[in-house]
Amino acid sequence: MSGGCPFDPSRRGFLGASAGLIAAAGALRPAAATEQAPSGLEPFYGRHQGGITTPQQAHTYVAAFDVTSTSRADFKALLARWTAAAARLCAGQPADPTDSGDTLGMPPARLTLNFGFGPTLFMKDGQDRFGLAAQRPPALAELPVFVGDKIEPARSFGDLSIQACADDPQTAFHAVRQLARLAYDVATPRWVQAGFVPQPVAQTPRNLMGFRDGTNNPCPANEAEMNEVVWVGAEGPAWMQGGTYAVFRRIRIALEHWDRTPVSFQEQTMGRTKAVGAPIGAKAEHDAENLAAVDADGNPIIAENAHVRLASAVTAGARIFRRGYSYNDGLSFTAERWPPWRQAMEYDAGLLFVAYQKDPRAQFTKIFDRMAKFDMLNQFTTHTASALFAIPPGVREGQAIGDMLI
Repeated sequence: MSGGCPFDPSRRGFLGASAGLIAAAGALRPAAATEQAPSGLEPFYGRHQGGITTPQQAHTYVAAFDVTSTSRADFKALLARWTAAAARLCAGQPADPTDSGDTLGMPPARLTLNFGFGPTLFMKDGQDRFGLAAQRPPALAELPVFVGDKIEPARSFGDLSIQACADDPQTAFHAVRQLARLAYDVATPRWVQAGFVPQPVAQTPRNLMGFRDGTNNPCPANEAEMNEVVWVGAEGPAWMQGGTYAVFRRIRIALEHWDRTPVSFQEQTMGRTKAVGAPIGAKAEHDAENLAAVDADGNPIIAENAHVRLASAVTAGARIFRRGYSYNDGLSFTAERWPPWRQAMEYDAGLLFVAYQKDPRAQFTKIFDRMAKFDMLNQFTTHTASALFAIPPGVREGQAIGDMLI
């Protein structure tokens, strides 16, 4: 297959805003505010939630929440508070009059916020807490346990999710912090994860292994392709149409092991060249992978268990839309999964894998089940956290996220 959507610098480097957007943001500002509307605005209201096909920002802060209240009215009121506050935050304003104020005077940094519903919101411990069990989409099935998983429950799952993305890390954290404050007595944070991608990004970004990440993504500008891969259509319930499903996986990379590995073996493992990002045997990043090509001895040019082969839509029979971030959480003690099996304080760093699709059962699970068993990359990676959320469609002014569900 040909290689996805070639990188367009304007997709991720765009920091301006149209006159119409600035005017809309200005309408949300206090009447006394006379300064120029901030640059770097991304719309909150729209057909789809932000931070999915938005040109990727440099930083993310993701949080999952457990709903602690048993009141459906409390839950509905929380979604209304979150929606109103998110619209203000994305417009460069305080979340509410009691905002902490630590970003006052800062530009909005292209902040986006999106919200999701986990499987346990619909049914938990055999209880239909909010009368929503009958509306749980079949596609929101719990992810299976994959070969090699070392999932830490305290870092995984959740009833609700918030993902903030921005070109400034404080802006992203501030937004989640304010929304968590507005959830007091209704929901409590379960886990959080910060992430980053390289800037400036006039190319497909590289992960901590030094390889480009996202080369074969569907093209956000291609509506038909996105409808095929990402957006829920008539096959889903009405409240999810125009939405998507997000898979989050925290993948720790044995960077000490990787850094001691010859580049030639790294390239065989990935099935791509490191410097250019081209499939082995090709010249350019977006050249098609020739999975049938063999060398003089009849061996595949791209190994049978190379990452790119197993992830290929030709091999897997499915595609997803990846929007991942790297993470670096310092050092922690670990035992490596593969030789030399070191046990030591090592980097707790890797990939915050984020993938969007219209049905995880037929897409992420189908792809990753095979990769978990055979991928050469597994000797360097361990999946330590996992979560799945239904991301409903965007909303218009006057609506709240989840209105159609509630």
